[in-house]
Amino acid sequence: MSKRLLPADASIFLILIGVALTFELLGWLVMGQSFIFNTRRLPIIVLQVAVIGIIAIGVTQVIITGGIDLSSGSVAALSGMVAASFAQAAGGSSMYFAGLADLPTIVPLVVGIAVGCAAGWVNGAITAYTGVPPFIPTLGMMVSARGLAVLYNNGNPVIGLTDGFTALGAGATPIVIFAVVALLFHIVLTRTLYGRRTYAVGSNAEAARTSGINVKAHKVLVYTIAGGLAGLAGVVMTARATMAQPGMGLMYELDAISAAVIGGTSLFGGRGRVSGTVIGVLILGVITSGFTFLRIDFYYQEVAKGLIILAAVIADRYRQGVKFGMR
Repeated sequence: MSKRLLPADASIFLILIGVALTFELLGWLVMGQSFIFNTRRLPIIVLQVAVIGIIAIGVTQVIITGGIDLSSGSVAALSGMVAASFAQAAGGSSMYFAGLADLPTIVPLVVGIAVGCAAGWVNGAITAYTGVPPFIPTLGMMVSARGLAVLYNNGNPVIGLTDGFTALGAGATPIVIFAVVALLFHIVLTRTLYGRRTYAVGSNAEAARTSGINVKAHKVLVYTIAGGLAGLAGVVMTARATMAQPGMGLMYELDAISAAVIGGTSLFGGRGRVSGTVIGVLILGVITSGFTFLRIDFYYQEVAKGLIILAAVIADRYRQGVKFGMR
């Protein structure tokens, strides 16, 4: 068996460099200006994908266990709506908790994360204890959470948020939060018992069970953590927009899954790294920013993302030794 010439993350990083250089060349040919060598562009790229990156770190852990989470964008929207109602400045617009105003920022932050954790727990419990394929309960949660986000304030946005809350989305704060979350879960997955159990469950659930791991309980924990990160992303997204509305986070779950798969997380379970997911998020950010820079229509961006996901999945199948062909 031939040895890998480069570590997986290094290979993905080279893809990131290649994509960036491609847009750099196209920038000079089409626009007559640089795409990469702009001191303001890189922070903007990272800022644009920070929320998706937070979600993707949770989704990565779910996929490592052999699962999937289609609900994270909707959960982020619901969490943002509920958190915003606890972040009302005096005279805010929420139909609920109208008597509460100017609460400490920690209150809506914790509430938003708690809503996400609750949704994640439901996803995990149904998946683990009923044997239903994970895309079914998470698809149901995607629809239900979006509906609850609409019902929560009768479809109206929640505005009039406190300055302390909106500071969570101001300036480079979302980037800092994304970086802290990425570093934390990189350590958790590579240095802790939780991480070892997560990989063990995804690699071979039956072997993990015989080795003493409570596979069902661990899956519930992983989905709960993923939901909590979606809740945190919803809080950051709401703070950055300085308002909450039910349509936030639309299709973010697919971007998060895309980032994880592009970053080397195997849809077959058992393999994936936070560092690879971070690079995958940056690749999506560069593509989105590059297409915007070249003034290419949004729908072509979606086509490009779809092709990239397809290529990543095919590459993953080859890495797993799965042969293509007719039965």
